[in-house]
Amino acid sequence: MTTMNFPTSKSYTRIAGVLYLLIALLGFFSIGYAPTVLFVPGDALANAQSILNHQGLFRITLFSDILIIIIEMVLTVMLYHMFKAVNNTVAKVALYSRLAMSFIMAINLINYLIPLHLLNGANYVKDMEHAQSLALLFLDAHQDGVLIWGLFFGLHLTALGYMVYRSGYVPKVLGVLLLLGSFGYTIESVSTFTLPDSLLLSYLSMGLLGFAVIGELSFAIWLMTRKRNSIGIL
Repeated sequence: MTTMNFPTSKSYTRIAGVLYLLIALLGFFSIGYAPTVLFVPGDALANAQSILNHQGLFRITLFSDILIIIIEMVLTVMLYHMFKAVNNTVAKVALYSRLAMSFIMAINLINYLIPLHLLNGANYVKDMEHAQSLALLFLDAHQDGVLIWGLFFGLHLTALGYMVYRSGYVPKVLGVLLLLGSFGYTIESVSTFTLPDSLLLSYLSMGLLGFAVIGELSFAIWLMTRKRNSIGIL
């Protein structure tokens, strides 16, 4: 048996774990909770009224997304330094794919801001009905943007899961969970664009995304609670 040393200090990994958990909490709010209150899919009038009635929540959601992007960039670099000793090439794939995801997320926020301008009476269109339709269009485009950055995040999780599994200093089961979850993001994005009516792929992606949630939360908790600087491997 050999011993692999964790390449970073406990305080370093704890900070990374806290950042990971912050992303999860903010993401649950901005992607999981807020849209169920704010948006009415397919109904331009009801959607516009809902946004105007919840402008405070809408702006908080925007701010939450901005925080997520900032934290993502910091965490991505931290993860690179944590795992580059495992495989520097794969670590760079994980680094660049997650940074690309963050960039797409930032650009995609424009699709959130434009509806707010349109519905608050900006002089870009002649009538409110047109503004409501355009607002719905941009919100649909935002959802497409989420699916696009999901492709890059899926690639990141594939690389991260591989490095976690091969590292020798992180429990291998976490690597397996991250790898399974990565396919959930990829299948969800690809199937929505190419086979949107496939119930099989929809259920498959949802099941695999469950592994991603469990894997990422478990990984974050492990980072925050790591007690040993090394772990024995065969």
